[in-house]
Amino acid sequence: MGLQLPKRAAVPVRRVASGVLVVATLMFLSACGGDAADADQIARLAMPEPITETGTATYDLWRWSWLAAMVTGVIVWGLILWVVVRYRRRNDDEIPVQTRYNLPLEIFYTIAPIMMVIVFFYWTVKVQDEAIALEPEPDTVIDVVGQQWSWTFNYTEQGEGGATPYTSGTASQIPTLVLPVDRSVQFNLHSPDVIHNFGVPAFLMKMDVIPGRVNKFQVTPTTEGDYMGKCFELCGTYHSRMLFNVKVVSQADYDAYLADLADQGWVADEPLLGGSDATTQAGLDEDDDQEGSQE
Repeated sequence: MGLQLPKRAAVPVRRVASGVLVVATLMFLSACGGDAADADQIARLAMPEPITETGTATYDLWRWSWLAAMVTGVIVWGLILWVVVRYRRRNDDEIPVQTRYNLPLEIFYTIAPIMMVIVFFYWTVKVQDEAIALEPEPDTVIDVVGQQWSWTFNYTEQGEGGATPYTSGTASQIPTLVLPVDRSVQFNLHSPDVIHNFGVPAFLMKMDVIPGRVNKFQVTPTTEGDYMGKCFELCGTYHSRMLFNVKVVSQADYDAYLADLADQGWVADEPLLGGSDATTQAGLDEDDDQEGSQE
């Protein structure tokens, strides 16, 4: 006489489905309980509202990627639930049909993920190329310096006679970056100390600020308003202080702002880059012979 295991009580499928429905309903109601700003965040899938031309492309990539992920998830969850219901054990003596392999299904779940990766890779590269593209003659050039622990914004050669108005933050004052609306702006990023990261969430763009290298990117703000920016790279003890405000204004207000900086004496003959270390790095000027002799 063989050993008989105790019989397990079957869990009704209806009870499982009811539990899933209750959890989904509670999650939906909790999402709908916030204010209008929370509703907008849900509608944009937690992405900020883009205010630049290139930011729209980044947002579209994010939105369609989430849609593809949701469709894939629904298909996978649907197949799992269908198998659970269709091939469940209906009585204690019945054993579901055991299938060792299914060649068409195996081909599908091998080819489908590969095609998805190819599509994601193509659109990611396309949007990336658009985000880092540089026009030969931007309307405005701003040399940004990220230093421990604040920011300096040089409005390069935009003052009277080719001078450079600038503004710089302190430990107790967050600087403000003022930009003209509907004008292409190029940011030249400098660092005299460690790696920082210059980013504005509303731009849907950020870039590393690396000593010894001048990284560049361009944006064209399309909406006037006040926004926030910060350092996205953990750069040391007071990294949390590296905040800045962004104000997008009309061209007339922008010109008035630069004139006001000049009147207050915040103007220099050339951009203030935080010292020579902002453009040089040890070892970059050594030739191959010197490197070979050191080895």
